[in-house]
Order: sequence, then structure tokens, then C-alpha cells
Amino acid sequence: MKPTVGAVAKDLSPEAREYPSRPIVGVGVVVWRDDEVLLIERGKPPLQGTWSIPGGAQEVGETVAEAGRREVLEETGVEVEITGLVDVVDSIRHDDEGRIRSHYTLIDLTGEWIGGELRPGDDASDCRWVRLDELPAYELWSETLRIIRRAAELRPR
Repeated sequence: MKPTVGAVAKDLSPEAREYPSRPIVGVGVVVWRDDEVLLIERGKPPLQGTWSIPGGAQEVGETVAEAGRREVLEETGVEVEITGLVDVVDSIRHDDEGRIRSHYTLIDLTGEWIGGELRPGDDASDCRWVRLDELPAYELWSETLRIIRRAAELRPR
């Protein structure tokens, strides 16, 4: 029996995200609207209260692009056209004893806003369009900042 697109595997429960038996694939999207990039404030663990690009775990049966579009729509109400791959980032965090507490393989895409009214939803407590010169105020993870800058370089003008 083929899995249904959007079916969440049992191993993606919040409890199983800590000390996982395998990496979890996450998909993030650098979304552009004119010269602004879309940021969300995470409303749930991990990293609750921090700012980032929209994204989340890829679900069984989804392509990477489908996961990116779904996550952006769920978290922000925005529809996006995926335009390319920016990079792949490994996020591996250890506990005080050196054991792997979390392991995400993050596939970062870039895309253009095509519609929808901005509103936080799903895992986001806030979302907003931000100019590149405003990014320092959001204290982004250094890898997120690098991904946004790389996406800006790759973006056709």
C-alpha cells in the first residue's frame, strides 16, 4: 500500500525528534517579494521564539518542492513558486554527554511570492517581510543568514 502524501510518520512525533535513530529531513524556503525576504518566528520547539525562514519536516510521499510550498503556506498563508536549490545544511546538536540530541538534514530552497495574505499559522507565532538590511535585528542562526545571503546572490535580477 502506497503512503498517502502528507501522512506524518510516527517517528516525527515531537518526542522522537530528540535522540533520533536517523536524521530528519527538513525543507526551508527563502521566499522573496520584491526586495524583501519572508521570516517566521517559531511558535513551537525546537527553537521556539527564534526567527528563521519558513520550513519544516518533509512528509512521506512529498517531493522536496511540495514540502517547501506546503510549509510556507501552513506557516504564513503565502503561496510560493519554488525557483531553485540554495544549499543543504546539516544541523547536528549534541547533549552535555556528547550524544546526538538532534540531527536534521536541511534542504534550503528559494522561491518567489505569488499570492496570499501574510498571517502566522501552524508552527509560526509571527511572520513578516523583512529587508536584507533589517536582518541583524532578528538574530538569525549564522547558517540561516548565510542561506539568505546565498539565495540573494542566486536570484536573477
